[in-house]
Amino acid sequence: MSDPSEKPAEGQERLEHLDAAVNHVDALISSGSIAKGAAKGLLYSLIETLGALVGDPDLPAHSRSGYEGLLETARELRVKLGK
Repeated sequence: MSDPSEKPAEGQERLEHLDAAVNHVDALISSGSIAKGAAKGLLYSLIETLGALVGDPDLPAHSRSGYEGLLETARELRVKLGK
């Protein structure tokens, strides 16, 4: 069994999962493996989730910057799809 102190903090783990989701949608868009409407729906959900996290007043500043960067990436993908 691994040492629990080696496990990433919950906030870091959440950021990594959201980053993986945004990157996955980007890969699907780039490869043409996803319908435009489905990609827009996924991005809308990711943008709403990230926006809520960025707006959390209890979120530490170092976490906020990670979420803000990911939010900007998701918004750029939405623009790439043509809103």
